[in-house]
Amino acid sequence: MSALQADIEQRLASSEPDIEVLLAEVVGGRCLRVYIDHPDGVTLDMCERVTKDLNDLRERYSLEVSSPGSERPLTKPAHFRRFMGRRARVRSRHPLPVGERPMRSFTGELVGASDEEVTLAAAEGLIAIPYSEIRRSNLIGE
Repeated sequence: MSALQADIEQRLASSEPDIEVLLAEVVGGRCLRVYIDHPDGVTLDMCERVTKDLNDLRERYSLEVSSPGSERPLTKPAHFRRFMGRRARVRSRHPLPVGERPMRSFTGELVGASDEEVTLAAAEGLIAIPYSEIRRSNLIGE
């Protein structure tokens, strides 16, 4: 998790304790994209409140706050556990040895999620990827 995301999570914990920050990322150097979730779903009103809570960040970034949609990002072990049995795409920071060639992108069913790694049932077989090696991951829309 980035320092920026940790800061945003901490700030929202007091003002919006039921809203979870799924991912906060800077895109193209100027756009801060924040994906949020809520047990009852994300509303436009929630996005507006989060935008107001993060208003000072608009001095440095254009700010986009939205729901994750069907291809929601997976950034924490709890996210992977919650969506066991669903299809996901996981991209690693470095190539991982798989069969004859190293790979960085894996797509398959989430079949395991310990505190250290996620396991996918992919076309290449069972792939265990340590969370520290995950660059980006998301569900695949159904």
